[in-house]
Amino acid sequence: MKFKTLSAMCLAATSVFAASSAMAWESEDGAHSTSANVGLFSDYMFRGISLTDNKPAIQGGFDYAHSSGLYVGTWASNLSIDSETNIEIDVYAGFANEFGESGIGYDVGMLRYMYPGAEGSADDGEIDYNEFYGGLSYSYFSAMVFYTDNFGNGGEDEIYYKLGFDYDLPYGLALSAHYGYTDSDRFDGDATYTGSDSYSDYSIGLTKGFAGLDWSVAYVGTDSDGDDFAFGNDEADDRFVVSVSSSF
Repeated sequence: MKFKTLSAMCLAATSVFAASSAMAWESEDGAHSTSANVGLFSDYMFRGISLTDNKPAIQGGFDYAHSSGLYVGTWASNLSIDSETNIEIDVYAGFANEFGESGIGYDVGMLRYMYPGAEGSADDGEIDYNEFYGGLSYSYFSAMVFYTDNFGNGGEDEIYYKLGFDYDLPYGLALSAHYGYTDSDRFDGDATYTGSDSYSDYSIGLTKGFAGLDWSVAYVGTDSDGDDFAFGNDEADDRFVVSVSSSF
């Protein structure tokens, strides 16, 4: 998901790149606006790990924003995790603004991950869960923290830290890079899991607008602990991710 707030650049549900939404509609007084985006991606990478079994994904979202900084939105993507988990739908709400005229931006909010049809080990059988986030941005840099105390509706804590860098290059190119660190308790109590409970992920890529579309390519990877975190499968292998997307 990508929209006009810091959360758009850093939310975990985002792929490596998605279109920055232009305002599709704005009220006469400028207080209200809406935007939407849709894109085709060679993979859906969630914190360095493929959630589409190394296959393409179609993703899109819709957002509403108020001039005060309040925003709400929704976003969706196909998945390939298991036979029951084949779609993710997220809803989110937050508040993003700046501290006076300092140029320092802030963003706080909540995101709910929903997986229709998926079945988990919780009493209600669902794996939906909430995540809270907060962050700061200044110039080309951003820093975000995401926290849930109920990953996969299983009651485990997980924290994700993310540093981002975004810079406009000549010839209409945009450079983006990030470093993320996951600290998770999701495998606590699982005697069959012997891997790490934390790992790092990273990406660096370019985006350029052409023919009314945003074209992106990025290199995405994890450290060796990321491979353990993905149970040694190739979902955490380093790779290039390409996309084409549009906003309206």
